[in-house]
Amino acid sequence: MVKYVSAEEAVSCIKSGDRVFIQGQAATPTRLIEAMTARAAELRDVELVHLHLEGDLPFTKPEYADSFKVNAFFIGSNTRDMIADGRGNYIPIFLSEIPALFRRKIFPLDVAMVHVSPIDRHGYCTLGTSVDVTLAAVQSARHVIAQVNPNMPRAHGDGIIHHSAFDALVKVDAPLPERQFGEVSSVSQTIGNYIAELVEDGATLQMGIGQIPDAVLKQLGNHKRLGIHTEMFSDGIIPLVEKGVITGEEKKWEPNKIIAGFVLGTKKVYDFIHDNPIVELQDIESVNDTDIIRKNDKVTAINSAIEVDITGQVVSDSIGSFMFSGVGGQMDFIRGASLSKGGKPIIALPSTTSKGESRIVAYLRPGAGVVTTRAHVHYVVTEFGVAYLYGKNLRQRVKAMINIAHPNHRAQLEEEAYKRFKVLV
Repeated sequence: MVKYVSAEEAVSCIKSGDRVFIQGQAATPTRLIEAMTARAAELRDVELVHLHLEGDLPFTKPEYADSFKVNAFFIGSNTRDMIADGRGNYIPIFLSEIPALFRRKIFPLDVAMVHVSPIDRHGYCTLGTSVDVTLAAVQSARHVIAQVNPNMPRAHGDGIIHHSAFDALVKVDAPLPERQFGEVSSVSQTIGNYIAELVEDGATLQMGIGQIPDAVLKQLGNHKRLGIHTEMFSDGIIPLVEKGVITGEEKKWEPNKIIAGFVLGTKKVYDFIHDNPIVELQDIESVNDTDIIRKNDKVTAINSAIEVDITGQVVSDSIGSFMFSGVGGQMDFIRGASLSKGGKPIIALPSTTSKGESRIVAYLRPGAGVVTTRAHVHYVVTEFGVAYLYGKNLRQRVKAMINIAHPNHRAQLEEEAYKRFKVLV
């Protein structure tokens, strides 16, 4: 028989000095977070580890600095200030390697707080929208507590777990957080058009969430036999599945299946994955495994960047020394696509920031970290075109990159390029 307890009773297992894993994205266990934060007065130095979390996070308030410290694998807007203020920290690591930290006890977990679908008549539930690193956390933590929500979809794949794996279960009934991006801007649409022209029939796609991925997907309606093997996906793939464009029939790994680590979007995509046998959410250790990614032909990996220098170095997790997001799975898929037969690793970004500053730069900002090296980059795309860098020397790269920079910044880039490489563009 399944026994439920209050959220307050469930989190009573958390002690000062514990390391607590929190499931992320749409599966952020808000009720458990609230109950844990309510114990702030009696807790000290609780380390909270997580990927991106959705929603308001009460533990980030400055008055709780002695009680909770974040050690994030990925930084969202709701934890950025906490980390910048020194009340938290960031762990740069490939997403595919995080499960091993937990399983090998390199990063032992005292407690895992997760969010699951309803328990079925056989006693099983699922990790819902977010399997990613969460499965490894559940398997590794000394104490696992779960909030059970009828709004959490039942997802096929690796995240099917018997209720006996949990030390405490809490009933909640709340909608999942939703993410949606409004109308695609003209810049994103132009970038999307360029990328769509690179996508071949039969390709396997990896892309994230945002205006550029949405713009690409909207241009693929006349493609055929596309597949999905991706770290995450959102609403944009649904029309292509319904239209018969995404079939997965040419995939070598898990043919006819949509493979991902997590899902984030609107209720439409949560309903889409519910008990859907063509969708499998799997352990990110395998989803983002380069050896598995490369098994598929024509892997087309589309990833974003904060800035790219004229030699092809890609900064994706920081703005100068200010930590902005995380390494994530960019390198996993850039490398996997590069090794795939006919694969195309793509970095896509607008040519300028919202303030008009160039995102194609002669030199990276001081303190900026390179996530994807220039040796890994093949395609860089802005609204001004496509720079193909694979096999190109530094001078050739400089010319190609300046040609896709915003015209307002090309003269300055050309001047710097001449000083550094003695190249005339």
